Amino acid sequence: MTTLYTSDHEWLRIEGDVATIGITDYAQSQLGDVVFVELPKVGRSLKKAEAAAVVESVKAASDVYAPITGDVIEVNEALAAEPALVNSDAGGKAWFFKLKIADKGELGGLMDEAAYAAHTA
Repeated sequence: MTTLYTSDHEWLRIEGDVATIGITDYAQSQLGDVVFVELPKVGRSLKKAEAAAVVESVKAASDVYAPITGDVIEVNEALAAEPALVNSDAGGKAWFFKLKIADKGELGGLMDEAAYAAHTA
């Protein structure tokens, strides 16, 4: 399993041809207390950089972008019921959606953990 990051503060865990996507701990700390999450519909085809989900906090609403092109194969229904999971476990239980990867070549433009740490420093 490989974890990659975007400059927009999304993380992707790659397992085979499926990417699980969420927002980073850095992103949730900037947002503050998350009060609402809107997830994409299963079956939706997303293009790289397309707005896929919305996360709302007491401070602001932010789009979550598709870091790569693919089809949504699963969403995290637990987030709709308990959006505060994003604050307590952004890198784990609070994943947003899973994509079937359309083009693994798009993964090359993403950051590894060291590059992301430097990006947020």
